[in-house]
Amino acid sequence: MIETFAVLLFAHVLADFAFQTNWMVAHKRHPLTLALHGAIVWATAALALGSLHPALLLLALLHIAIDAAKAYAPWKGLAPFLTDQALHLATLVALTLYLPTLWATGLWAAPGPEGWVLNGESPLTATTLPPIMTLIAGFLLATRAGGFVIGLYMARWQNDWPEGLPGGGRAIGHLERAMIFLLILTGQAGGIGFLIAAKSVLRFGAVSDDRKFSEYVIMGTLASFGWAIAVAGGTVWLLAALPPLGLPDLSP
Repeated sequence: MIETFAVLLFAHVLADFAFQTNWMVAHKRHPLTLALHGAIVWATAALALGSLHPALLLLALLHIAIDAAKAYAPWKGLAPFLTDQALHLATLVALTLYLPTLWATGLWAAPGPEGWVLNGESPLTATTLPPIMTLIAGFLLATRAGGFVIGLYMARWQNDWPEGLPGGGRAIGHLERAMIFLLILTGQAGGIGFLIAAKSVLRFGAVSDDRKFSEYVIMGTLASFGWAIAVAGGTVWLLAALPPLGLPDLSP
């Protein structure tokens, strides 16, 4: 059952944070845009599971309905975004509980103990694919999804400061969250302290004489680090419930 949830989560993350463009987000009220996004949701789930089960069409329709409600709602900001994602997560959990063997009966897992994908010498088997998908989903949630979360959280103060390099802040955020994710996944969580210290030193000259700007930087940094730590922790938890990948133990 947990494999089914992990694969569905992977498909959802791809559909919402990898294959959904900024143009699609901006035009979400257009029926054709919603339909296109729904088709992507269905396709990613079908391909990830190796299944054309009719329940995946229902999943896509529910996804469209949730996104439409968010698009037409008068409220904007972080709370609607998190509510939207929580509802999507609830649909994934519900589908997993209703069809726990959706992964096991799919094309990639059903034919044999080593999976349809490949022979015994390949690392991609029915056992290793869900953990690999979990790692990819966790990384995208920590970096790209984290960019949306932190951007929405900091939006209320964003207009008070001059812009730096185009996209510079976003790139820094992606890099720091990626580093935190990798540090935790490799059992080197202590390195996060050095990352905080390094960022503090680099930012010291810019914020030391401006209390408002220093508070802005601190809030953004703590939010970014907190998000990455939470996602990495969730990824570790999900990986622990899945069959092991067979990687060497990198913990100290």
